[in-house]
Amino acid sequence: MSAAYHSHSALQLAASSTTEHRPLIITLFAVFVAATLGITVWAGRQTRSASDFYAGGRQFTAFQNGLAVSGDYMSAASFLGIAGAIALFGYDGFLYSIGFLVAWLVALLLVAEPLRNSGRYTMGDVLAYRMRQRPVRTASGVSTIVVSIFYLLAQMAGAGVLVSLLLGITSDAGKILIVALVGVLMIVYVTIGGMKGTTWVQMVKAVLLIAGALLMTFLVLLKFDFNVSDLLGTAAAKSGHGAAFLEPGLKYGATGTSKLDFLSLGIALVLGTAGLPHILIRFYTVPTAKAARKSVNWAIGIIGAFYLMTIALGFGAAALIGPDEIKAKNPAGNAAAPQLAEYLGGVGSTGGAVLLAVISAVAFATILAVVAGLTLASSSSFAHDIYANVIRRGKATEKEEMRAARWATVLIGAVAIALGAFARDMNVAGLVALAFAVAASANLPTILYSLFWKRFTTQGALWSIYGGLASSVFLVLFSPVVSGNAKTSMFKGVDFAWFPLENPGLISIPLGFLLGWIGSLLSKEEPDKGKYAELEVKSLTGVGAH
Repeated sequence: MSAAYHSHSALQLAASSTTEHRPLIITLFAVFVAATLGITVWAGRQTRSASDFYAGGRQFTAFQNGLAVSGDYMSAASFLGIAGAIALFGYDGFLYSIGFLVAWLVALLLVAEPLRNSGRYTMGDVLAYRMRQRPVRTASGVSTIVVSIFYLLAQMAGAGVLVSLLLGITSDAGKILIVALVGVLMIVYVTIGGMKGTTWVQMVKAVLLIAGALLMTFLVLLKFDFNVSDLLGTAAAKSGHGAAFLEPGLKYGATGTSKLDFLSLGIALVLGTAGLPHILIRFYTVPTAKAARKSVNWAIGIIGAFYLMTIALGFGAAALIGPDEIKAKNPAGNAAAPQLAEYLGGVGSTGGAVLLAVISAVAFATILAVVAGLTLASSSSFAHDIYANVIRRGKATEKEEMRAARWATVLIGAVAIALGAFARDMNVAGLVALAFAVAASANLPTILYSLFWKRFTTQGALWSIYGGLASSVFLVLFSPVVSGNAKTSMFKGVDFAWFPLENPGLISIPLGFLLGWIGSLLSKEEPDKGKYAELEVKSLTGVGAH
């Protein structure tokens, strides 16, 4: 009774303190947004050619690109979703951190260098090198846009949680308005700044995010006199699950279905990164393949350090705030990190308000930067693959191509806003895992077959992309993510879910590989062995790379 009373009074105190310091919070928040917009406008003035818009003029160093790659990757899911998942599910929540990090080894060993050597701006460039241009570019463009929209959903949901927490907005209409505002800001970032603006924002944001997470990790450990065992013990005791909180199986393992879900999630996370369009286009912003490889090494180091800190943030939120208060703000746990920031600064104090504002502003800058990268990847693919090479058959001027990219940005932004409004109560890390599953099902098989299999044909590429894409999206539509779960489904109050798993990777990823293989074997088209030999030399040595 007394614990419940204290918890309730702490909630009331937090609410009143946030109200009292709201002008300060909004001012700090506005400064962050204005600063990132300033960087975008500055970089936009230097964007003159298609190479500048799509690839930042290929002028970034390995370290700069590594920082930008980690900025692109450490999204709202990493910061808000994982901290929330660990705070609510303990050990099982930490599996997201492990999966997201291990995935980089696949990207480094199989994709980064050959992709940088083989293409110019998009994944479609690599596929079209030895296949029939128009059908393959269309498929690549469609896949890039679908994956990006899935990923955008997660960022929009995160932004809605963050800003509504700061501004004290509780109504659904208010949250939808926030999602729309983020969408408009993201459209401005991409249309003005292109890849140069996006890259600089990502670099600044990566530094801020690491600094913010480092500060919070230090403060959490300080509360427990740097005794990690004490931190974990308190988190387990306060979680209501006891020792089970620190062991596998709290979320994945209670039933056979949840174990399969865990396997599905793991496969999607580990294989998804190497197929994510907004990560793949980052390899084109450096001058050489060696720099692409080095930038991935830098990214692994930065991202690895960050994910280690998510342990302290997640378990710290569980120990200091408790699951009931976390769920009271957001059922999926997305508000755990900002709540922890306020607690560490002092609930009811100016310090708490400042730390809450700074951490939320950094998380918001994170969302804007990732959203800009995603939108840039999908609008580039539309303009370069579908508009310039399919609709205009390679006759579009650079100016027309860039205009098409900007219009595509507006359209993709509008779709993301509409869908993001429905996804506002879902766990952000879970949403991102869906994007990983779709990317690993549609893009990864096609990229690997293209680079490493001589017999791969246009038909195989189309079967692989469309088959992987259709199966993963279809299974998601009929999964508990979309309907059937009263608290976290996209559509509440309806139930048309017959597919039991929350992540389709276990079925759709092997299917993507299988369809690519069968499609190529059944194809009447004879693969161009000369073109394959050229691509092999180019991808391995960089000879003739743009």
